[in-house]
Amino acid sequence: MRYNLARFDLVSIRLAVDCAQTGSLTAAARGAHLALGAASRRIRELEAALGDALFDRHARGLQPTAAGRVFVKHGLRLLQTLDQLGAELADLRRGTARHLHLCASSAAISQFLPPLLARYGQLHPQVHVDVEEQVSDAVAAALREQRTDVAVFVEGPDTRGLDTRLFRHDELVLVLPAGHRLAARKTPLAFADALDEEWISLTAGAAMLQQQQQSALAAHRPFRLRMQVRSFDAVCHMVASGLGIAILPKAACLPMVKAMNISWRPLADPWAQRRLLVACAQGQLDAGILSLVDFLAEPSQNANVHTPKQE
Repeated sequence: MRYNLARFDLVSIRLAVDCAQTGSLTAAARGAHLALGAASRRIRELEAALGDALFDRHARGLQPTAAGRVFVKHGLRLLQTLDQLGAELADLRRGTARHLHLCASSAAISQFLPPLLARYGQLHPQVHVDVEEQVSDAVAAALREQRTDVAVFVEGPDTRGLDTRLFRHDELVLVLPAGHRLAARKTPLAFADALDEEWISLTAGAAMLQQQQQSALAAHRPFRLRMQVRSFDAVCHMVASGLGIAILPKAACLPMVKAMNISWRPLADPWAQRRLLVACAQGQLDAGILSLVDFLAEPSQNANVHTPKQE
């Protein structure tokens, strides 16, 4: 079935998204500055053009159908893209030549990127770098799927189709509650020696979690993952409460370790020493993207620096 996309005007799309988010046609109509009858007609016209009901109507309000959830997902993405388009055009009028999208892992953002991006902004005030944080697998996938211009992630994900360079090195350490039995050890700890403990980690797709799971499998031991959270700060709070132990990048966690009065120990495993990569699409010719990659790459690699074209 071919849909009549010309019937999907932006006011109606935004109205349907608001209906799904509020569960109320009245509230969505008020937000769109439409009379209730006009809003109801727009939703009916969308449904007629799609050939599917977008909402189940109940006394308590609207509930998206399966078709409604699909429509709202793509409608929201479209509206966000248009909002971004408007923001970039406004920036262009104010002198910003272009926007570059950078997708980066938590390890890169928490340890390295803020001062680098601040410096890049000083050197290239006409370029605005938009940053999105994801786990390393998702970062590499975003670049392969052309949803970002530049990616920074922990080495490990599939890099086929990507041009990668070394970004920085980091070190993973064991983070422990104060007074934990392993905190008294004077020498670096082997990961396998801590597998009797319960663990706190990041969400699926994080490079650290994948390495822990692989190492536990290689040791023929279960990995007792108790909790998964989305940030290093949340991991440290869980550890400080005695809910488990964790592995985190040293530079990122040491300020939190000190502030929360918890302990850390170095790891003896070779995989605790990691490489972070900066990448763009293979064969990338855009001078602005290459300039950002050159700037972010580990300094010893920057013999040939690209100069972005003025636009």
